[in-house]
Amino acid sequence: MQNDNFNQGFKYYRVLKIYGKLMSGEVVNKSEEARAFGVTERTFQRDIEDLRCFFADDADDSGIRKELVYSRELNGYYLVNRDTSMLNGSETIALCKILLESRAFTKEEMAPIVNKLLDCCVHPKSKKEVADCISNELYCYIEPNHRKNFIGCISDISKAISERKYMKIRYLRHGDSETERVIKPVGIMFSEFYFYLSAFADNMNNSVSFNGEDVFLSAYRVDRIQQFEVLDRNFDAPYKDRFDEREIRKRISFMCGGKLRRIKFLYKGKDVESVLDRFPASKIVGRTDEGTVIIAEVFGDGYDTWVRSQGKAVEVLHN
Repeated sequence: MQNDNFNQGFKYYRVLKIYGKLMSGEVVNKSEEARAFGVTERTFQRDIEDLRCFFADDADDSGIRKELVYSRELNGYYLVNRDTSMLNGSETIALCKILLESRAFTKEEMAPIVNKLLDCCVHPKSKKEVADCISNELYCYIEPNHRKNFIGCISDISKAISERKYMKIRYLRHGDSETERVIKPVGIMFSEFYFYLSAFADNMNNSVSFNGEDVFLSAYRVDRIQQFEVLDRNFDAPYKDRFDEREIRKRISFMCGGKLRRIKFLYKGKDVESVLDRFPASKIVGRTDEGTVIIAEVFGDGYDTWVRSQGKAVEVLHN
């Protein structure tokens, strides 16, 4: 009886080890596994059939379909995820390229993210090819000049935003001077290499109306936050019933803090679509022989820099 229990326990251990390899994206070879566990290939095949039944039953319960497939080319079994909610190989490659081109993180933080995406989502048959392509880009990856690891604090800041908790931050301004502020955090956004924390200052004098309330929005680069503390008190802003983070995002495309501005300009260039993408809170209100008349809403002074960069392609009508 004791021997039967031992054999049964060994089988569970063996099947779980095989299961672990399959879930990690490895290809499991019949001869190698049978030799490693000291069992016959026939016994290994029974283990594979047991796992096939398990994945089929699990799909009925969870709705997540995983299929155990044999490949002659790879000389082994591997797991295929048939769940359409998961990323496929092409989507994984595209996402990795976007991540690498964003230069959002240091190489120390970027490498594990990319490698996890490859491990979880890429088909074993094409994994080496995809990994080689991405590995070269990762090797040549140029990290941001601030070289600061901060990804660990993103979840704490996000929690403060969702729970409407005040935050006390020590912030490194341009010129390397520091300031300390108490803020009402409302969103984390990414734009052109950097993550930004958008927030309302607790004691700022406001004079421009947004959704019926006077607001002054600030944008803090997350990598420049030297230290932060989530305070044990909630802010109850008067705009809370009408505040929509999506609307704020549309109006802070330049990640520049300041008052809300309503601007009107004539765009004389050909690529109107790119301008509308640059100003999500915008609309075309007219067309002339010279170009397209656009009205947009944006926080801060970043718009002025953009206008200067456009040269004669933009004529300001109302600022």
